[in-house]
Amino acid sequence: MSDDLDVSALAINVTIPEALRWTDTRRGEAFTLTTLNVRLLPDGRLAAKAYGRPVAGGRGAYVSFPVPDRPELAALIDSAAGRAGALWAAHRGLG
Repeated sequence: MSDDLDVSALAINVTIPEALRWTDTRRGEAFTLTTLNVRLLPDGRLAAKAYGRPVAGGRGAYVSFPVPDRPELAALIDSAAGRAGALWAAHRGLG
């Protein structure tokens, strides 16, 4: 039965360690990127977007940013996906 289930989304949120954070600009406002949203695509590849807070403070808009092509960020994403997979595999069910 489990092979017939349609699972439409597998996503995790990962905190970006301070040493790997970066700043990007959207609509004239600078953001410090602090979180990655990593999705497992149907073909088994990973996709990631970054989210953060305005440098000037406040809540700001919920805006996604591309993840720079940096080996240390790719390693973070890969490690986080592996850790999430292990956690899911070890789940103990509801309750």
